[in-house]
Amino acid sequence: MTANNLLQIALYLTVLLLLVKPLGAYMAQVYEGRYNWAPERWLYRLCAVDAGRSMPWGTYAIAFLLFNLLGLLVIYALLRTQHLLPANPQAFAALAPHTAINIAISFATNTNWQNYGGEYTLSYFTQMVGLTVQNFLSAASGMAVMVALTRGLASRNSKAIGNFWVDMVRSTVYILLPLSILLTLLLVSQGVIQNLHPYVPVAESTQVLPMGPAASQIAIKQLGTNGGGFFNANSAHPFENPTPLSNFVQMLSLLLIPAAFCYTFGKMLRDTRQGWALLAAMLVILVPLLLLTVAAEAGNMEGKEVRFGTVNSAIWAVATTAASNGSVNAMHDSFTPIGGLIPLFLMQLGEVVFGGVGSGLYGMVVFAIIAVFLAGLMVGRTPEYLGKKIEAFEMKMASIAMLVPPLCVLVGTAIAVVTPMGSSGLQDRGAHGFSEILYAFTSMGNNNGSAFAGFGADNPLVNFTGGIAMLLARYWVAIPVLAIAGSLAQKNTVPSGPGTLPTHTPLFVALLAAAVIIVGALAFLPALALGPIVEAIQ
Repeated sequence: MTANNLLQIALYLTVLLLLVKPLGAYMAQVYEGRYNWAPERWLYRLCAVDAGRSMPWGTYAIAFLLFNLLGLLVIYALLRTQHLLPANPQAFAALAPHTAINIAISFATNTNWQNYGGEYTLSYFTQMVGLTVQNFLSAASGMAVMVALTRGLASRNSKAIGNFWVDMVRSTVYILLPLSILLTLLLVSQGVIQNLHPYVPVAESTQVLPMGPAASQIAIKQLGTNGGGFFNANSAHPFENPTPLSNFVQMLSLLLIPAAFCYTFGKMLRDTRQGWALLAAMLVILVPLLLLTVAAEAGNMEGKEVRFGTVNSAIWAVATTAASNGSVNAMHDSFTPIGGLIPLFLMQLGEVVFGGVGSGLYGMVVFAIIAVFLAGLMVGRTPEYLGKKIEAFEMKMASIAMLVPPLCVLVGTAIAVVTPMGSSGLQDRGAHGFSEILYAFTSMGNNNGSAFAGFGADNPLVNFTGGIAMLLARYWVAIPVLAIAGSLAQKNTVPSGPGTLPTHTPLFVALLAAAVIIVGALAFLPALALGPIVEAIQ
């Protein structure tokens, strides 16, 4: 580990942490209704939304599910009919049903797992109207669920946790859209393409240069922790990520909103120490793993862009799998066994070390509930979190949210390993081949979207099993979280006493980080031992 390596890591983390408080405070003001511009009110009137009506958790959950289902169906229809639609200068054909349903589920669930090459498969119309729009809406959905959980913790004797439609509009109009416009302009200034031109043939060659409205989609894919890429090579492609500055701001945007949401959480609870404690727990896990990845990849330039080098490739790999992003600027399949193990393990922790916008933080709050429950068992006292008693219902919901993603990953991996169709796309055999399959289902089962890229997953079996994994991992976590929010909102605050565990201290930060790591290790250590661990030993 050289001084230059440490300097690059320190610069990245310092800039990120400096932006947490201002952006987090602004987001809190947005969700508390401090901004109420005319276009927002017009939109409510147009859609017949009663912005003043707060919903119980069941109504909120139904609105969340129906809206996401509508988005899924729209994307599927676009993919199946893109040959009939405009803005398709390359005359791309409609996608096969099993590929289309996988992509539709992927983008509706904020996973953005891609088993296709964008420049060879999708029209500009599909990219803009389908994928880019859904990047905004799926991200805003996760942010809305997190805000609802925060209200549940802050409310007293109430059945309501907010209005889903209002939270969606505010997340999109006041946060995601302005940030995306700024990032798009910055990326275009660095050479990221944004046009509707047909592909350009290269003189005296059979090669063509792909074109398209890339910058606008890249901005929201990074800020919304959506991931994926306009082009198959993703953020390693020079038209998506041409310069060191574009690389830095894209890496920064991977964790920007998830990190700032921690401060938003504290502000809305009127106790910023709670938000800082959750952010500290995330950093306690992230920083050592980041340092280990940079050290493991030192000198390994295979699969990496020369203009970014090993350090920025390692930082991106860790950030994209700590967040629920999935975009890459290097080939993870070419990382060393330890360098590939860490991104894999970060996803297997449940996408809670920053995680997706909203979804990562509500996953971490679920772990906080589990941590105070464990602490309560140790001292023989009813556990409390932020003054709310944690009882049987909350623990049942937290258990569902914690256990469903590992179940999806391990069952999906097992099916792919033992079936000829499931393993037909393997590039490698042995331990590394198993790692490729495990990585694919870990990515889908935790709504990440990145890939080792040595596993050809575009076949009916993987598309359908992966699609089911993405659906379960998204909605069987979000719905239990909303149920917890509704249950906690109805409770009154319990006065703190001598046996109350403070949830803003270094002791709680350590307990929370340990709970996250232990649960991840218990669920996945046997599988990891068959893949990257044995490969490292070999």
